[in-house]
Amino acid sequence: MAKLFHLQTFSSEKGSLTVFEKILPEGIKRIFYIYDAENQIRGGHRHILANNALTCVSGSCKVFVDDGEEQQIYDLDAPDMCLLLDPKDWHEMYDFSENAVLLVLSDQFYDKEDYIFDKYPEKKLSSIQ
Repeated sequence: MAKLFHLQTFSSEKGSLTVFEKILPEGIKRIFYIYDAENQIRGGHRHILANNALTCVSGSCKVFVDDGEEQQIYDLDAPDMCLLLDPKDWHEMYDFSENAVLLVLSDQFYDKEDYIFDKYPEKKLSSIQ
């Protein structure tokens, strides 16, 4: 199941610096960010290989996660909160605030063959769609 944790952050009167270090098992091979996504649902898949780390560097969003056994909704509402997704984690990002920027780091390069669009069978929570 996905893991939510605080990123190491250093704060002083000059501001805050948050660090991504040693988070993904294979290192970071790909970085992208999602923005202008108000009223949209993003994601809607899981992976074969890719581990992903998600953080809202600005604004907030929710992430629905289903690993086939458990389902949970995570609020990404602080730039030092990071959600680590295992490849098996079906995920949908939604409820993006105005000006939200969701940063995603992946330990795999983009490969369309790595994406699984089939949902797990329905359980107690249901996906956003």
